[in-house]
Amino acid sequence: MNVLIVLAHPERASFNGGQVNVAIHHLQCAGHAVELDDLYGEEFDPVERASHYTDRVDHQYFAPLTEQRAHFEKGTLSQDVKREIARLDWAHLVIFQFPLWWHAQPAVLKGWFDRVLVYGGLYSGSMRYNRGCFQGKKAILSVTTGSPEAAFMPFGRAGNMVDWLWPIHSSLYYVGFEVLAPQVSYGVQGGGIRYQEEAAFQDRLEHMKAAWGKRLMTIGDEQGIPFTAWDDWDDQGVLKQSHPMRWRVS
Repeated sequence: MNVLIVLAHPERASFNGGQVNVAIHHLQCAGHAVELDDLYGEEFDPVERASHYTDRVDHQYFAPLTEQRAHFEKGTLSQDVKREIARLDWAHLVIFQFPLWWHAQPAVLKGWFDRVLVYGGLYSGSMRYNRGCFQGKKAILSVTTGSPEAAFMPFGRAGNMVDWLWPIHSSLYYVGFEVLAPQVSYGVQGGGIRYQEEAAFQDRLEHMKAAWGKRLMTIGDEQGIPFTAWDDWDDQGVLKQSHPMRWRVS
């Protein structure tokens, strides 16, 4: 299996970087090929802008989706975006490793979604969801938080982690990935905030790394989060009245 790890943390020696090291070690020991895509280390530009497009369809008005489609079809996307798309084409599994900042992914990773998942190439009106470009590929979020796990429970002060990660999971499913349940490492304290004494904290970090490594040994066998699909919706994109999920007890 080819595994792409997309790292979105500005410090390679951080716990996020450590989780990458764990992943590389365990995946390679299991016989998988691994490539690291360090967005900060490679200075990926996350800002979508007109200057990325050399042969504009419209020089008076910048319509990103129009330019994405035209440049994909002509093979004239910028080299950094071409490189990222080639990596995605190569991978069978994509791991996104990042800290949760302001209840979302860091800006460099959000911009990666904006620029790399190009309209007309990796998705279109008919090439979405379970008909998406990346059907047959899997993706997983490996996320760290500052607050402890209890804060991210449904009635915790930070809100339900399922809700915070839903937009990213939805985006990955939108382009066809089978999205695995996330690996969330809670309570990675920093910035002067302390929930534990240092020795206990470091011990817990090592346990979280070990849990991630153990999971990775069989991750290729995991099933994805269930999503509804084209055949489940009516002509307006609403879940059909006959669909059993309409009658699930919440």
